[in-house]
Parts: sequence; structure tokens; C-alpha cells
Amino acid sequence: MTSTIEPRMLRQPPAFSRDRMVQTWLLVKALSDAGDAIFTIAFAWTAVQIASPAVAGLVIAAGTVPRAVVLLIGGAYADRGNARRLMVVFNALRVVVLVTVAIWCLATPPTVALLLIASVAFGLCDAFFEPAAGTMPRQLVAPADLPAYSALSQTLSRLGTMAGAATGGFLVAAFGIAGSAAINTLTYTIVIAFIVLWLRPRFALPRASTEQSVLRGVTDGFRHLRTEHATRTLVIALSGLNLAVGPAIAIGIPLQATQRGWGAEAVGILEALVGGGAMIGALVVVKWRPRHEARGAFIALIFQGAGIVALGIASPYVVGAGALIIGFTAGFASALLSATFAATAAPDFLGRLGSILRLGDDCLMPVAMAAFGALAGILPLWVPFALYGGAMALLMTMPLSKRTFREMSLRSPDAAG
Repeated sequence: MTSTIEPRMLRQPPAFSRDRMVQTWLLVKALSDAGDAIFTIAFAWTAVQIASPAVAGLVIAAGTVPRAVVLLIGGAYADRGNARRLMVVFNALRVVVLVTVAIWCLATPPTVALLLIASVAFGLCDAFFEPAAGTMPRQLVAPADLPAYSALSQTLSRLGTMAGAATGGFLVAAFGIAGSAAINTLTYTIVIAFIVLWLRPRFALPRASTEQSVLRGVTDGFRHLRTEHATRTLVIALSGLNLAVGPAIAIGIPLQATQRGWGAEAVGILEALVGGGAMIGALVVVKWRPRHEARGAFIALIFQGAGIVALGIASPYVVGAGALIIGFTAGFASALLSATFAATAAPDFLGRLGSILRLGDDCLMPVAMAAFGALAGILPLWVPFALYGGAMALLMTMPLSKRTFREMSLRSPDAAG
């Protein structure tokens, strides 16, 4: 799984606890997440107001199709180009989209066509921005600090998203989609300014060849997975992480609350338990992490499978405990595994491998959601929870059976291989 090509150190990074550049960068990212949440609520609310539910759903989901189509190309560019430059360019394009939406909606009422174009444009920007951003942790901190970086990043990101979601409804009611777009424009502008003026990589990653075509670079990403057995196992394990828990939370919890007569308030409380547990789990990694990070993460995800099963039990207390377990294990394992992936994947394939991981969710999640709903419609509700939770726990035994993952440690000198 490890690469024989080492990143070249440009500057000695300070201890993570004193790394003001990285800490400020994570705060700036969290601010941007808050802006995204504000605009997402305004976008969805506006779509529902001007279109039928079916059309509104199509408009909101429209960005996932171009993102899935272009994501692998974005990953190839991330591995051969300058990640900072790509992040600035595509954040600037996001600003253009937001300013266009704001000006249009100030001049005339929003239309379905406008929202559809904006959704597609954001999806295309995501396809290039996210793979480039995914290579930045490896360029900013030493491998041993990646778990702390990932944990703090996830904690601040969740706080930003929660804050944005909490205020988004009030803001769209007061200022409409134009005001929400203006706020998100401001957050993206701050991100651009920080990247240009302050964010400086400490480690230079080896770059993929620019002599071959981009499509050949995409093909090489899959060829790399075929030849690197350990990397392939890790990618498969990571690609399946959300396919069990996503439907259980998004569909299963509302169905459970409806069947038991708990009311919509219970859905909010249960999802808050998931979010709160995730923040606690990520914060634990900041202060403490297991000696063998991957093994600790996969063991935690076996307990997540048990938490999914618990969501199907009739007792609200058991369901609440299951939600808290799911959140905690998600925050804990996600921080460890994202750090493990960033530290051990071949540096010149980080963008492409990250795109493949994201593509798995984009393509398979709709199928997983539909299957959960279909099972819940024909079988007792506890059955899909049990099947999905059991499959999650079983899947996690696969990497745990591999000695490579059981003994992997980011503290070892060759962790970044």
C-alpha cells in the first residue's frame, strides 16, 4: 500500500498544537461549510416554492450527475497540477455562480432553469475542487499529525455545518436566496484570500506525468488499484462505509419515528445524537488515538454495525443509544481512516484514489437508499436495519483479517512509505 516515492519537505512544520497556519485554515474551511449550509437550505427552499416536489428533487440532485461523470478527471488533474491553484480557480468559479444567482434573483424571481444551471455548475466545480483539496492534508502536516488534522477538521466542519443549518432558515426567510448567496460568496472569498495569501504547503508531493493524456491518467488510477492489493482493500472498505449507515439514518430513522408515533421532534433529536456523537468521536482522536490506527477504526465500525441494528429496536432509548454509537464510531473511525488513507496511499495517486472513493458513494448510495426503502416496505422495519448493520460489521472483518491493516501505524518511520 505504501508508495516508494517520498514527498519532499519544503519547510519543517511546527508541532500540530502550535501550527497556527493549519489551525486557521481549518477554521476558514469550517466558515465555508457554514456558508454552504446556509445556501443549501435557501436553494432547497426556493426550489420547493417554485416547482413541484418531483421537479424540486430533480433540481436539487442535478449536480450529482455531472460531478460523478467528471470526478475522475478532476482527480487526474489534482495529481498532475498545483492543488492550491485548482482550489482557487474553482472556488472563484463558485463565486461567479453565486453572484449570478444573487443578481438574477434581485432583478427577477428565481426560475427552475436558473436553479438547474446553478446546481450543475456547482457539481462540476465540486468534481475538480474536492480531489485537489483532498491532497492538501498530506502537503501541510507530517504523517503522524494526520489523525489530529482530520479529527479537528471534521469537528470544526460539523460545527460550521450545524451553525449554518441552524441560521439558514431564518436568513432565507429574511433575505431570500439572493441574501444567502451573498453570504456564501463572502465565505468563499475569504477561503480564496487565505489560500492565496497564507496557505503554503510544507511537503511537495510527486506529480503524475503531464506527458500522457488526462484519460490515460484516469486509467492509471484504476490500474494502480489492480496492482496494489492492500490499497485496493482499503479503498473497497472505505467506499462501503456510508452505504449502510446513510440509508439507516436518512430513511430508517424517519420511518421508525413514524411507525412508533414518536413525532418529527424525535427525528431531530436522534439526528442530533448522531452529530453530537460524531463530534465527540473526532475530538477523542485529537487527544488520543490507538497505536494501530486502521485496526482501531475498523473495530469501531463493527460497533457501528451494532448501532445500526439497534436503530430497528422498538425502544426509543435503545434507538437513541444506537444513534449515539453510530455518531461516535463515525467520528472516531472517519478521522483515523481518512488520515491512514492520506498517509499511506501513493502520493502521486491521492487525487485519483480520492475520486474513486467519492464516486462509490455517488453511484451506489441511490441504490442503497432505494433497497432499504423497498425492504422496509415489504418486511418488518427491524429487518433492513439488521441486514444493513450486519453487512457493515461483516464488511469490516475483511480489512481486519489482513495483517497489513492490523499492524499499520502512522507513528512508524515508514508510515508514509
